[in-house]
Amino acid sequence: MLDTTDITPEEPPIPDSIREDGGVVKAAAILAAGNVVSRILGLARETVKASLFGASGLLAAYEIAAYIPISLFDLIIGGMVNSSLVPVFSDYAPKERRAELWRVLSMVLSAATVLLLVVVGIVEIFTPQIAWLIGARNFTDPALTAVSIHLMRLAAPAVLFMSIASILTGALYALKRFAIPAFIGAVLNGAIVIAALLRPDHIESLVWGLLAGSFLQIVLQLPAMRDARLRWQFNLRHPAIRRILKLYAPIVAGLVITQLSVALSYNLATRTGDDSVAFMRFATTLYQFPLGLVVTALSVAILPTLSRQAENSLDDFKHTLSDGLRLVVTLILPATAGLFALALPIVALLFERGEFSAADTLITAQVLRFYLLGLPFAAIDQMLVFASYARKDTLRPALVGVAAIVVYLATAVLLIGPLGLYSLMVADAVKHIVHTLIMAWLLNRSLNGLRGYGIATSAVKSFGAALVTGLSALGVMALLLPIFPLDSLLNRVIVVLLGGLAGVAGYTVMVFVLDIKIAKSLPGLLRRRKKTNIA
Repeated sequence: MLDTTDITPEEPPIPDSIREDGGVVKAAAILAAGNVVSRILGLARETVKASLFGASGLLAAYEIAAYIPISLFDLIIGGMVNSSLVPVFSDYAPKERRAELWRVLSMVLSAATVLLLVVVGIVEIFTPQIAWLIGARNFTDPALTAVSIHLMRLAAPAVLFMSIASILTGALYALKRFAIPAFIGAVLNGAIVIAALLRPDHIESLVWGLLAGSFLQIVLQLPAMRDARLRWQFNLRHPAIRRILKLYAPIVAGLVITQLSVALSYNLATRTGDDSVAFMRFATTLYQFPLGLVVTALSVAILPTLSRQAENSLDDFKHTLSDGLRLVVTLILPATAGLFALALPIVALLFERGEFSAADTLITAQVLRFYLLGLPFAAIDQMLVFASYARKDTLRPALVGVAAIVVYLATAVLLIGPLGLYSLMVADAVKHIVHTLIMAWLLNRSLNGLRGYGIATSAVKSFGAALVTGLSALGVMALLLPIFPLDSLLNRVIVVLLGGLAGVAGYTVMVFVLDIKIAKSLPGLLRRRKKTNIA
Protein backbone atom coordinates (compact mmCIF):
# COMPACT_ATOMS: atom_id res chain seq x y z
CA MET A 1 0.00 0.00 0.00
CA LEU A 2 1.53 3.24 -1.11
CA ASP A 3 0.24 6.17 0.90
CA THR A 4 -2.71 7.55 -1.06
CA THR A 5 -2.66 10.86 0.70
CA ASP A 6 -1.01 13.73 -1.06
CA ILE A 7 1.59 15.98 0.52
CA THR A 8 -1.16 18.57 0.67
CA PRO A 9 -2.61 18.91 4.17
CA GLU A 10 -6.22 17.82 4.26
CA GLU A 11 -8.69 20.68 4.46
CA PRO A 12 -10.55 20.88 7.80
CA PRO A 13 -14.30 20.44 7.62
CA ILE A 14 -16.48 23.55 7.63
CA PRO A 15 -17.36 24.26 11.29
CA ASP A 16 -20.96 24.20 12.44
CA SER A 17 -20.93 27.95 12.93
CA ILE A 18 -20.13 28.43 9.26
CA ARG A 19 -22.93 26.16 8.14
CA GLU A 20 -25.50 28.21 9.91
CA ASP A 21 -24.82 31.62 8.39
CA GLY A 22 -25.21 33.02 4.90
CA GLY A 23 -21.55 32.65 4.01
CA VAL A 24 -21.63 28.88 3.63
CA VAL A 25 -21.88 28.91 -0.17
CA LYS A 26 -18.97 31.28 -0.52
CA ALA A 27 -16.89 29.32 1.98
CA ALA A 28 -17.65 26.02 0.26
CA ALA A 29 -16.74 27.48 -3.13
CA ILE A 30 -13.38 28.72 -1.81
CA LEU A 31 -12.57 25.34 -0.27
CA ALA A 32 -13.51 23.48 -3.44
CA ALA A 33 -11.49 25.87 -5.62
CA GLY A 34 -8.44 25.46 -3.40
CA ASN A 35 -8.71 21.69 -3.55
CA VAL A 36 -9.01 21.63 -7.34
CA VAL A 37 -6.09 24.02 -7.84
CA SER A 38 -3.95 22.01 -5.45
CA ARG A 39 -4.68 18.75 -7.25
CA ILE A 40 -4.01 20.27 -10.67
CA LEU A 41 -0.64 21.51 -9.41
CA GLY A 42 -0.12 18.09 -7.88
CA LEU A 43 -0.48 16.58 -11.33
CA ALA A 44 1.92 19.21 -12.66
CA ARG A 45 4.39 18.25 -9.92
CA GLU A 46 4.29 14.59 -10.94
CA THR A 47 4.54 15.50 -14.62
CA VAL A 48 7.70 17.51 -13.97
CA LYS A 49 9.18 14.72 -11.86
CA ALA A 50 8.46 12.21 -14.60
CA SER A 51 10.02 14.38 -17.27
CA LEU A 52 13.16 15.15 -15.29
CA PHE A 53 13.84 11.84 -13.56
CA GLY A 54 11.55 9.24 -15.15
CA ALA A 55 10.42 6.17 -13.22
CA SER A 56 13.94 5.73 -11.93
CA GLY A 57 15.59 4.42 -8.82
CA LEU A 58 16.80 7.97 -8.19
CA LEU A 59 13.22 9.22 -7.98
CA ALA A 60 12.33 6.24 -5.78
CA ALA A 61 15.12 7.30 -3.41
CA TYR A 62 13.50 10.74 -3.18
CA GLU A 63 10.03 9.27 -2.56
CA ILE A 64 11.37 7.19 0.32
CA ALA A 65 13.14 10.23 1.76
CA ALA A 66 10.07 12.50 1.41
CA TYR A 67 7.86 9.87 3.03
CA ILE A 68 9.41 10.55 6.45
CA PRO A 69 8.41 14.23 6.96
CA ILE A 70 5.05 13.64 5.28
CA SER A 71 4.18 10.59 7.38
CA LEU A 72 5.34 12.26 10.60
CA PHE A 73 3.23 15.29 9.74
CA ASP A 74 0.19 13.07 9.15
CA LEU A 75 0.77 11.27 12.43
CA ILE A 76 1.56 14.20 14.73
CA ILE A 77 -0.52 17.10 13.39
CA GLY A 78 -2.26 16.24 10.12
CA GLY A 79 -4.78 13.87 11.68
CA MET A 80 -5.31 16.21 14.61
CA VAL A 81 -6.48 19.19 12.55
CA ASN A 82 -9.79 17.68 11.46
CA SER A 83 -10.55 15.69 14.57
CA SER A 84 -9.42 18.03 17.32
CA LEU A 85 -8.02 21.46 16.48
CA VAL A 86 -10.86 22.96 14.45
CA PRO A 87 -13.63 21.88 16.88
CA VAL A 88 -11.74 23.16 19.91
CA PHE A 89 -10.54 26.39 18.28
CA SER A 90 -14.12 27.05 17.11
CA ASP A 91 -15.30 27.15 20.73
CA TYR A 92 -12.97 30.10 21.34
CA ALA A 93 -13.51 31.85 18.00
CA PRO A 94 -16.31 34.29 19.03
CA LYS A 95 -14.97 37.81 19.61
CA GLU A 96 -15.74 37.75 23.31
CA ARG A 97 -13.48 34.69 23.70
CA ARG A 98 -10.83 35.70 21.19
CA ALA A 99 -8.18 36.43 23.83
CA GLU A 100 -8.50 32.87 25.10
CA LEU A 101 -8.20 31.56 21.55
CA TRP A 102 -4.81 33.25 21.21
CA ARG A 103 -3.77 31.72 24.50
CA VAL A 104 -4.84 28.22 23.43
CA LEU A 105 -3.22 28.64 20.02
CA SER A 106 -0.01 29.81 21.69
CA MET A 107 0.05 26.72 23.88
CA VAL A 108 -0.55 24.40 20.94
CA LEU A 109 2.14 26.08 18.84
CA SER A 110 4.64 26.05 21.71
CA ALA A 111 4.10 22.39 22.55
CA ALA A 112 4.10 21.36 18.90
CA THR A 113 7.33 23.24 18.18
CA VAL A 114 9.20 21.55 21.03
CA LEU A 115 7.87 18.12 20.12
CA LEU A 116 8.61 18.55 16.42
CA LEU A 117 12.14 19.81 17.04
CA VAL A 118 12.80 16.68 19.07
CA VAL A 119 11.33 14.53 16.28
CA VAL A 120 13.45 16.25 13.63
CA GLY A 121 16.54 15.74 15.79
CA ILE A 122 15.80 12.03 16.15
CA VAL A 123 15.35 11.68 12.40
CA GLU A 124 18.63 13.49 11.72
CA ILE A 125 20.52 11.23 14.13
CA PHE A 126 18.98 7.92 13.09
CA THR A 127 18.47 8.57 9.37
CA PRO A 128 20.41 5.50 8.15
CA GLN A 129 18.42 3.19 10.41
CA ILE A 130 15.09 4.76 9.37
CA ALA A 131 15.98 4.50 5.70
CA TRP A 132 17.00 0.88 6.23
CA LEU A 133 13.62 0.05 7.82
CA ILE A 134 11.62 1.69 5.05
CA GLY A 135 13.43 -0.26 2.35
CA ALA A 136 16.32 1.83 1.07
CA ARG A 137 18.59 -1.14 1.80
CA ASN A 138 16.77 -3.13 -0.90
CA PHE A 139 18.07 -0.99 -3.76
CA THR A 140 20.31 -3.03 -6.02
CA ASP A 141 22.50 0.05 -6.49
CA PRO A 142 24.15 0.99 -3.14
CA ALA A 143 24.48 4.58 -4.37
CA LEU A 144 20.70 4.94 -4.26
CA THR A 145 20.69 4.02 -0.57
CA ALA A 146 23.20 6.79 0.12
CA VAL A 147 21.13 9.26 -1.91
CA SER A 148 17.98 8.36 0.02
CA ILE A 149 19.74 8.89 3.37
CA HIS A 150 21.11 12.25 2.23
CA LEU A 151 17.71 13.44 0.97
CA MET A 152 15.95 12.24 4.11
CA ARG A 153 18.24 14.30 6.32
CA LEU A 154 17.67 17.31 4.09
CA ALA A 155 13.87 16.88 4.06
CA ALA A 156 13.34 16.22 7.77
CA PRO A 157 12.70 19.89 8.82
CA ALA A 158 9.69 19.98 6.48
CA VAL A 159 7.66 18.17 9.13
CA LEU A 160 8.09 21.19 11.42
CA PHE A 161 7.05 23.71 8.76
CA MET A 162 4.04 21.71 7.53
CA SER A 163 2.81 21.11 11.06
CA ILE A 164 3.02 24.75 12.15
CA ALA A 165 1.27 25.77 8.94
CA SER A 166 -1.56 23.29 9.56
CA ILE A 167 -2.08 24.51 13.12
CA LEU A 168 -2.45 28.04 11.75
CA THR A 169 -4.85 26.71 9.13
CA GLY A 170 -7.01 25.14 11.83
CA ALA A 171 -7.19 28.46 13.66
CA LEU A 172 -8.05 30.39 10.49
CA TYR A 173 -10.84 27.99 9.60
CA ALA A 174 -12.28 28.38 13.09
CA LEU A 175 -12.17 32.16 12.52
CA LYS A 176 -13.99 31.77 9.16
CA ARG A 177 -10.98 33.09 7.23
CA PHE A 178 -10.91 30.67 4.32
CA ALA A 179 -9.28 32.35 1.34
CA ILE A 180 -5.58 31.95 2.17
CA PRO A 181 -5.52 28.57 3.96
CA ALA A 182 -7.67 26.98 1.23
CA PHE A 183 -4.78 27.41 -1.21
CA ILE A 184 -1.74 26.51 0.90
CA GLY A 185 -1.68 23.02 -0.62
CA ALA A 186 -1.38 24.64 -4.04
CA VAL A 187 1.53 26.72 -2.72
CA LEU A 188 3.40 23.61 -1.62
CA ASN A 189 2.92 21.81 -4.93
CA GLY A 190 3.78 24.94 -6.90
CA ALA A 191 7.00 25.44 -4.95
CA ILE A 192 8.15 21.90 -5.75
CA VAL A 193 7.43 22.44 -9.46
CA ILE A 194 9.36 25.72 -9.56
CA ALA A 195 12.33 24.38 -7.59
CA ALA A 196 12.57 21.32 -9.83
CA LEU A 197 12.51 23.42 -12.99
CA LEU A 198 15.14 25.80 -11.64
CA ARG A 199 17.60 22.93 -11.01
CA PRO A 200 16.41 20.18 -13.36
CA ASP A 201 19.53 18.06 -13.10
CA HIS A 202 19.54 17.75 -9.30
CA ILE A 203 17.22 15.43 -7.36
CA GLU A 204 17.83 17.67 -4.31
CA SER A 205 15.73 20.34 -6.01
CA LEU A 206 12.58 18.37 -5.12
CA VAL A 207 13.53 18.48 -1.45
CA TRP A 208 14.36 22.18 -1.59
CA GLY A 209 10.94 22.74 -3.14
CA LEU A 210 9.32 20.74 -0.34
CA LEU A 211 11.15 22.79 2.29
CA ALA A 212 10.45 26.13 0.61
CA GLY A 213 6.79 25.31 -0.03
CA SER A 214 6.12 24.15 3.52
CA PHE A 215 7.82 27.26 4.93
CA LEU A 216 5.82 29.50 2.57
CA GLN A 217 2.65 27.90 3.93
CA ILE A 218 3.46 29.53 7.26
CA VAL A 219 4.52 32.89 5.85
CA LEU A 220 1.50 33.32 3.58
CA GLN A 221 -0.94 32.67 6.43
CA LEU A 222 0.58 35.23 8.78
CA PRO A 223 -1.28 38.25 7.30
CA ALA A 224 -4.58 36.49 8.01
CA MET A 225 -3.40 36.15 11.64
CA ARG A 226 -2.76 39.88 11.88
CA ASP A 227 -4.80 40.33 15.05
CA ALA A 228 -3.33 37.30 16.83
CA ARG A 229 -1.64 37.80 20.17
CA LEU A 230 0.75 34.88 20.37
CA ARG A 231 3.45 34.23 22.92
CA TRP A 232 5.57 31.32 24.06
CA GLN A 233 3.76 29.44 26.83
CA PHE A 234 3.02 25.96 28.14
CA ASN A 235 0.02 24.69 30.07
CA LEU A 236 -0.72 21.08 29.24
CA ARG A 237 -3.43 21.02 31.92
CA HIS A 238 -5.56 23.63 30.19
CA PRO A 239 -9.06 22.22 29.42
CA ALA A 240 -8.67 22.97 25.72
CA ILE A 241 -5.41 21.03 25.49
CA ARG A 242 -6.96 18.10 27.33
CA ARG A 243 -9.94 18.12 24.98
CA ILE A 244 -7.69 18.19 21.90
CA LEU A 245 -5.78 15.17 23.16
CA LYS A 246 -8.97 13.35 24.15
CA LEU A 247 -10.51 13.82 20.71
CA TYR A 248 -7.32 12.75 18.98
CA ALA A 249 -6.57 9.68 21.11
CA PRO A 250 -8.86 7.20 19.27
CA ILE A 251 -7.43 8.29 15.92
CA VAL A 252 -3.71 8.31 16.62
CA ALA A 253 -3.50 4.54 17.17
CA GLY A 254 -5.02 3.90 13.76
CA LEU A 255 -2.66 6.43 12.18
CA VAL A 256 0.35 4.71 13.73
CA ILE A 257 -0.71 1.39 12.21
CA THR A 258 -1.42 3.08 8.88
CA GLN A 259 1.99 4.72 8.70
CA LEU A 260 3.72 1.51 9.67
CA SER A 261 1.86 -0.30 6.91
CA VAL A 262 2.87 2.37 4.39
CA ALA A 263 6.49 1.99 5.47
CA LEU A 264 6.21 -1.77 4.98
CA SER A 265 4.67 -1.11 1.56
CA TYR A 266 7.72 0.88 0.52
CA ASN A 267 9.87 -1.94 1.83
CA LEU A 268 7.96 -4.53 -0.20
CA ALA A 269 7.95 -2.32 -3.29
CA THR A 270 11.72 -1.85 -3.28
CA ARG A 271 12.07 -5.65 -3.21
CA THR A 272 10.36 -5.81 -6.63
CA GLY A 273 12.71 -3.31 -8.30
CA ASP A 274 14.52 -0.02 -7.80
CA ASP A 275 11.92 1.88 -9.82
CA SER A 276 8.78 0.28 -8.33
CA VAL A 277 8.15 3.09 -5.83
CA ALA A 278 8.20 5.63 -8.66
CA PHE A 279 5.65 3.63 -10.67
CA MET A 280 3.40 3.47 -7.61
CA ARG A 281 3.74 7.18 -6.94
CA PHE A 282 2.73 8.21 -10.46
CA ALA A 283 -0.23 5.82 -10.51
CA THR A 284 -1.34 6.94 -7.05
CA THR A 285 -1.44 10.57 -8.18
CA LEU A 286 -3.96 9.70 -10.88
CA TYR A 287 -5.86 7.45 -8.49
CA GLN A 288 -6.17 10.32 -6.01
CA PHE A 289 -7.55 12.82 -8.48
CA PRO A 290 -11.15 11.55 -8.87
CA LEU A 291 -11.20 10.44 -5.24
CA GLY A 292 -10.25 13.92 -4.07
CA LEU A 293 -12.83 15.60 -6.27
CA VAL A 294 -15.58 13.24 -5.12
CA VAL A 295 -14.71 13.89 -1.45
CA THR A 296 -14.80 17.62 -2.11
CA ALA A 297 -18.21 17.39 -3.77
CA LEU A 298 -19.55 15.44 -0.83
CA SER A 299 -18.18 17.82 1.79
CA VAL A 300 -19.68 20.78 -0.05
CA ALA A 301 -23.07 19.26 -0.83
CA ILE A 302 -23.95 16.75 1.87
CA LEU A 303 -21.47 16.08 4.67
CA PRO A 304 -21.85 19.43 6.47
CA THR A 305 -25.40 18.50 7.49
CA LEU A 306 -24.58 15.07 8.93
CA SER A 307 -23.14 16.19 12.26
CA ARG A 308 -26.11 18.43 12.97
CA GLN A 309 -28.64 15.75 12.01
CA ALA A 310 -26.85 13.15 14.13
CA GLU A 311 -27.83 15.19 17.17
CA ASN A 312 -31.40 16.01 16.16
CA SER A 313 -32.99 13.49 13.82
CA LEU A 314 -31.96 9.93 12.98
CA ASP A 315 -34.36 9.81 10.04
CA ASP A 316 -32.86 12.94 8.49
CA PHE A 317 -29.38 11.55 9.13
CA LYS A 318 -30.22 8.31 7.31
CA HIS A 319 -31.79 10.22 4.44
CA THR A 320 -28.73 12.45 4.02
CA LEU A 321 -26.33 9.52 4.37
CA SER A 322 -28.27 7.59 1.72
CA ASP A 323 -28.14 10.61 -0.61
CA GLY A 324 -24.40 10.78 -0.03
CA LEU A 325 -23.85 7.10 -0.76
CA ARG A 326 -25.87 7.30 -3.96
CA LEU A 327 -24.02 10.44 -4.97
CA VAL A 328 -20.59 8.95 -4.39
CA VAL A 329 -21.49 5.85 -6.41
CA THR A 330 -22.90 8.02 -9.20
CA LEU A 331 -19.72 10.09 -9.36
CA ILE A 332 -17.00 7.53 -8.77
CA LEU A 333 -18.13 4.60 -10.93
CA PRO A 334 -18.02 6.44 -14.30
CA ALA A 335 -14.79 8.15 -13.27
CA THR A 336 -13.26 4.77 -12.46
CA ALA A 337 -14.47 3.23 -15.72
CA GLY A 338 -13.21 6.12 -17.84
CA LEU A 339 -9.84 6.22 -16.11
CA PHE A 340 -9.48 2.45 -16.45
CA ALA A 341 -10.28 2.55 -20.17
CA LEU A 342 -8.02 5.51 -20.95
CA ALA A 343 -5.22 4.70 -18.50
CA LEU A 344 -2.59 4.25 -21.21
CA PRO A 345 -3.13 7.52 -23.15
CA ILE A 346 -3.67 9.50 -19.94
CA VAL A 347 -0.37 8.30 -18.46
CA ALA A 348 1.36 8.98 -21.77
CA LEU A 349 -0.14 12.47 -21.98
CA LEU A 350 0.81 13.47 -18.45
CA PHE A 351 4.13 11.74 -17.91
CA GLU A 352 5.75 10.38 -21.09
CA ARG A 353 8.41 12.91 -21.93
CA GLY A 354 12.04 13.48 -21.07
CA GLU A 355 13.31 10.60 -18.94
CA PHE A 356 9.90 8.89 -18.74
CA SER A 357 9.81 6.26 -21.48
CA ALA A 358 7.04 4.42 -23.34
CA ALA A 359 7.94 1.30 -21.33
CA ASP A 360 7.42 3.30 -18.12
CA THR A 361 4.02 4.35 -19.45
CA LEU A 362 2.95 0.73 -19.95
CA ILE A 363 3.91 -0.30 -16.42
CA THR A 364 2.40 2.80 -14.77
CA ALA A 365 -0.87 2.32 -16.66
CA GLN A 366 -1.06 -1.29 -15.53
CA VAL A 367 -0.31 -0.32 -11.92
CA LEU A 368 -3.06 2.29 -12.14
CA ARG A 369 -5.59 -0.22 -13.47
CA PHE A 370 -4.91 -2.57 -10.56
CA TYR A 371 -5.30 0.31 -8.10
CA LEU A 372 -8.62 1.28 -9.71
CA LEU A 373 -10.16 -2.03 -8.65
CA GLY A 374 -10.48 -0.58 -5.16
CA LEU A 375 -11.33 3.03 -6.04
CA PRO A 376 -15.16 2.77 -5.80
CA PHE A 377 -14.85 1.10 -2.41
CA ALA A 378 -12.37 3.72 -1.20
CA ALA A 379 -14.81 6.50 -2.15
CA ILE A 380 -17.79 4.80 -0.48
CA ASP A 381 -15.66 4.14 2.57
CA GLN A 382 -14.89 7.85 2.88
CA MET A 383 -18.60 8.53 3.21
CA LEU A 384 -19.10 5.79 5.79
CA VAL A 385 -16.16 6.98 7.89
CA PHE A 386 -17.37 10.59 7.82
CA ALA A 387 -20.82 9.40 8.87
CA SER A 388 -19.26 7.67 11.88
CA TYR A 389 -17.29 10.77 12.79
CA ALA A 390 -20.50 12.82 12.57
CA ARG A 391 -21.92 10.53 15.25
CA LYS A 392 -18.79 11.13 17.35
CA ASP A 393 -17.60 7.58 16.80
CA THR A 394 -13.88 7.62 16.05
CA LEU A 395 -13.00 4.35 17.77
CA ARG A 396 -14.73 1.84 15.51
CA PRO A 397 -13.39 3.28 12.24
CA ALA A 398 -9.89 3.14 13.74
CA LEU A 399 -10.31 -0.51 14.78
CA VAL A 400 -11.72 -1.43 11.37
CA GLY A 401 -8.76 0.34 9.80
CA VAL A 402 -6.33 -1.79 11.77
CA ALA A 403 -8.12 -4.98 10.69
CA ALA A 404 -8.11 -3.87 7.04
CA ILE A 405 -4.39 -3.11 7.15
CA VAL A 406 -3.65 -6.56 8.56
CA VAL A 407 -5.60 -8.01 5.62
CA TYR A 408 -3.62 -5.80 3.24
CA LEU A 409 -0.25 -6.91 4.56
CA ALA A 410 -1.24 -10.58 4.54
CA THR A 411 -2.51 -10.33 0.95
CA ALA A 412 0.60 -8.48 -0.22
CA VAL A 413 2.98 -10.99 1.34
CA LEU A 414 1.04 -13.96 -0.08
CA LEU A 415 0.88 -12.56 -3.61
CA ILE A 416 4.22 -10.80 -3.97
CA GLY A 417 5.84 -13.98 -5.23
CA PRO A 418 3.53 -14.67 -8.19
CA LEU A 419 2.45 -11.08 -8.92
CA GLY A 420 5.47 -9.01 -7.92
CA LEU A 421 4.76 -5.28 -7.86
CA TYR A 422 1.10 -5.75 -8.80
CA SER A 423 0.50 -7.69 -5.57
CA LEU A 424 0.59 -4.39 -3.69
CA MET A 425 -2.19 -2.92 -5.84
CA VAL A 426 -4.34 -6.04 -5.46
CA ALA A 427 -3.75 -5.96 -1.70
CA ASP A 428 -4.72 -2.27 -1.62
CA ALA A 429 -8.00 -3.05 -3.40
CA VAL A 430 -8.72 -5.92 -1.00
CA LYS A 431 -8.03 -3.59 1.93
CA HIS A 432 -10.58 -1.03 0.71
CA ILE A 433 -13.17 -3.72 0.03
CA VAL A 434 -12.79 -5.23 3.51
CA HIS A 435 -12.86 -1.84 5.23
CA THR A 436 -15.95 -0.74 3.30
CA LEU A 437 -17.90 -3.94 3.94
CA ILE A 438 -17.19 -3.88 7.69
CA MET A 439 -18.03 -0.18 8.01
CA ALA A 440 -21.25 -0.68 6.05
CA TRP A 441 -22.23 -3.57 8.31
CA LEU A 442 -21.52 -1.59 11.48
CA LEU A 443 -23.40 1.49 10.31
CA ASN A 444 -26.32 -0.56 9.06
CA ARG A 445 -26.62 -2.17 12.48
CA SER A 446 -26.32 1.07 14.42
CA LEU A 447 -28.87 2.82 12.19
CA ASN A 448 -31.35 -0.08 12.21
CA GLY A 449 -30.96 -0.55 8.47
CA LEU A 450 -30.85 1.63 5.39
CA ARG A 451 -33.38 -0.21 3.27
CA GLY A 452 -35.97 1.78 1.38
CA TYR A 453 -33.61 4.60 0.39
CA GLY A 454 -32.79 3.31 -3.09
CA ILE A 455 -29.08 2.74 -2.49
CA ALA A 456 -28.95 -0.68 -4.16
CA THR A 457 -31.08 0.49 -7.12
CA SER A 458 -28.85 3.52 -7.69
CA ALA A 459 -25.73 1.36 -7.44
CA VAL A 460 -26.98 -1.11 -10.06
CA LYS A 461 -28.04 1.67 -12.44
CA SER A 462 -24.79 3.56 -11.95
CA PHE A 463 -22.77 0.41 -12.57
CA GLY A 464 -24.61 -0.11 -15.85
CA ALA A 465 -24.01 3.50 -16.87
CA ALA A 466 -20.33 3.26 -15.86
CA LEU A 467 -19.94 0.09 -17.93
CA VAL A 468 -21.21 1.95 -20.99
CA THR A 469 -18.90 4.84 -20.10
CA GLY A 470 -15.83 2.62 -20.08
CA LEU A 471 -16.79 0.68 -23.20
CA SER A 472 -17.52 3.90 -25.11
CA ALA A 473 -14.16 5.40 -24.16
CA LEU A 474 -12.35 2.13 -24.88
CA GLY A 475 -14.04 1.71 -28.26
CA VAL A 476 -13.21 5.21 -29.44
CA MET A 477 -9.62 4.83 -28.22
CA ALA A 478 -9.27 1.55 -30.17
CA LEU A 479 -10.48 3.29 -33.33
CA LEU A 480 -8.17 6.27 -32.84
CA LEU A 481 -4.90 4.57 -31.91
CA PRO A 482 -4.11 3.26 -35.44
CA ILE A 483 -4.65 6.78 -36.77
CA PHE A 484 -3.14 8.71 -33.85
CA PRO A 485 -0.42 6.56 -32.23
CA LEU A 486 0.73 7.79 -28.83
CA ASP A 487 4.05 9.07 -30.14
CA SER A 488 3.33 12.80 -29.99
CA LEU A 489 1.72 15.23 -27.57
CA LEU A 490 -0.98 16.22 -30.07
CA ASN A 491 -1.98 12.61 -30.72
CA ARG A 492 -2.24 11.92 -26.99
CA VAL A 493 -4.43 14.97 -26.48
CA ILE A 494 -6.72 13.87 -29.34
CA VAL A 495 -7.08 10.32 -28.02
CA VAL A 496 -7.71 11.39 -24.42
CA LEU A 497 -10.09 14.21 -25.41
CA LEU A 498 -12.18 12.23 -27.89
CA GLY A 499 -12.13 9.08 -25.76
CA GLY A 500 -13.17 11.11 -22.73
CA LEU A 501 -15.97 12.84 -24.64
CA ALA A 502 -17.22 9.45 -25.84
CA GLY A 503 -17.28 8.21 -22.26
CA VAL A 504 -19.15 11.31 -21.06
CA ALA A 505 -21.63 10.98 -23.90
CA GLY A 506 -22.22 7.32 -23.15
CA TYR A 507 -22.75 8.04 -19.48
CA THR A 508 -25.10 10.95 -20.17
CA VAL A 509 -27.27 8.80 -22.44
CA MET A 510 -27.44 6.05 -19.83
CA VAL A 511 -28.40 8.52 -17.10
CA PHE A 512 -31.59 9.25 -19.01
CA VAL A 513 -32.14 5.73 -20.32
CA LEU A 514 -31.85 4.23 -16.82
CA ASP A 515 -33.44 7.29 -15.18
CA ILE A 516 -30.66 7.83 -12.64
CA LYS A 517 -32.37 10.59 -10.70
CA ILE A 518 -29.47 11.33 -8.37
CA ALA A 519 -27.33 12.21 -11.40
CA LYS A 520 -30.07 14.40 -12.88
CA SER A 521 -30.42 16.21 -9.57
CA LEU A 522 -26.67 16.67 -9.00
CA PRO A 523 -26.58 20.42 -9.77
CA GLY A 524 -29.33 21.04 -7.25
CA LEU A 525 -27.62 18.90 -4.64
CA LEU A 526 -24.36 20.79 -5.04
CA ARG A 527 -26.14 24.12 -4.68
CA ARG A 528 -28.03 22.74 -1.69
CA ARG A 529 -30.91 25.04 -2.42
CA LYS A 530 -33.45 22.67 -1.02
CA LYS A 531 -33.77 19.23 0.42
CA THR A 532 -35.25 16.76 -2.04
CA ASN A 533 -36.34 13.17 -1.73
CA ILE A 534 -34.53 11.45 -4.57
CA ALA A 535 -35.68 7.91 -5.27
